Amino acid sequence: MQRLPWGKTIGLGAQHVVAMFGATFVFPLVMGLDANLAIMFSGFCTILFLLIVQNRVPSYLGTSASFVASVAAIRALDEGNDSSYVTGAILVGGLVLAAVGVLIHFAGAELIHRILPPAVTGAVVMLIGFNLAPVVAGIYWPQDQWIALLTAAFMVFAAVALPGFWSRIAVFLALIFGYLLSWLADVVIGPITSVTPVSNGEAVEHDRVSWAGVQAADWIGLPSGTLADGVSVVHGPSFSLTAILLVLPGVIALVAENTGHVKAVAEMTGEDLDPYMGRAIGADGIATAFASAFGGSPTTTYAENIGVMGATRVYSSAAYYVAALVAILLGLCPKFGAVVNATPGGVLGGITVVLYGMIGLVGAKIWVENNIDFGNPVNMVGLAAGLIAGIGGVTLTFGDDFELGGIALGTILVIVFFHMVKGRGGDGAGTVTRNLSHPDYDGGVDDAASGGTHNR
Repeated sequence: MQRLPWGKTIGLGAQHVVAMFGATFVFPLVMGLDANLAIMFSGFCTILFLLIVQNRVPSYLGTSASFVASVAAIRALDEGNDSSYVTGAILVGGLVLAAVGVLIHFAGAELIHRILPPAVTGAVVMLIGFNLAPVVAGIYWPQDQWIALLTAAFMVFAAVALPGFWSRIAVFLALIFGYLLSWLADVVIGPITSVTPVSNGEAVEHDRVSWAGVQAADWIGLPSGTLADGVSVVHGPSFSLTAILLVLPGVIALVAENTGHVKAVAEMTGEDLDPYMGRAIGADGIATAFASAFGGSPTTTYAENIGVMGATRVYSSAAYYVAALVAILLGLCPKFGAVVNATPGGVLGGITVVLYGMIGLVGAKIWVENNIDFGNPVNMVGLAAGLIAGIGGVTLTFGDDFELGGIALGTILVIVFFHMVKGRGGDGAGTVTRNLSHPDYDGGVDDAASGGTHNR
């Protein structure tokens, strides 16, 4: 990769920090983990990633959204599943992702494409995103509905209407906008009465923006303190089979996400990066396991930073090392972390209502880009049950102590049902689904997933 003078490299590194900034600390907040620790480990994990891929795949590892829905499901299980079980499950998910990366490195990417074709991957990503809708509706939005609505409107406008780099940092800009709007509302209107995450379901009067924690925090120091559930910010993992099963669908999303990012970087740089595909996926898994071993958030390569590369046409990995060092320094500033952790709930409601919907629609994007034909009953019927089970919270109970449901059950049904019927359609099978999606269908065999043709 080309190198710039160090002055320009530092400036570009700072630009990468801004690009990853918003989402990297929004997702730890909504997972109930520490944003300061997440930002610090994003720096360490980025350096680890770059070393494993031998600097051939320039990328920044920010906080992953793929486990957000799983974390919400874990916290909803019972009071015993605290943050240590969350990070323990994520650690196992990271190790599984690392193992997939090793497998792809030696067996080739085609193996994973056969097991997880685009129809399946799109469905899993979709149910992960849409499964988060109740989190927004039940936790963040009610804290301040009008701030949430205005923040969401601003984020939608910023992401679409602002030019170039500014649109890529729409999350960051929406955070600033919502923060300032909340402060202004406190000054003009006064405190709000609403349910907060620490009010035990009771509506209480409180300021939207409270900087008591900011005033008490030190300028320099390691992340410390306790999370909302009483677990130390820096903590070791605990393990539960139920929690682990809930996070494994996120591994599928991360495989798809990392594959897409490596392909995007390859297209921009004009280099063949397929030999590094397994390394990149494995590196993300190792980084996720490393961060969660200390209570940090899961990681993934960031599209925002790939967007910065596309805009600047500078693909130097040195800029990412600079960004990583800046993130580590920010993580060593407790006062900065306190500012982040004081983000008003209404602001998070406005941002997450857009972000979670975007995660779900990425699944639809995968379908569209791969020309998935839902006139084909393999795709229509094979995926249907898993989507409803995952998004609707359907459960299967085994004995008195084990329950499988939500995203985990939905993912299993999507994979099993799809492969169960793939290539098995007989003559005249799937007439109803074909007629629904292709009214002019003339009776031919439409089985694209099995290599057939569509006669019209």
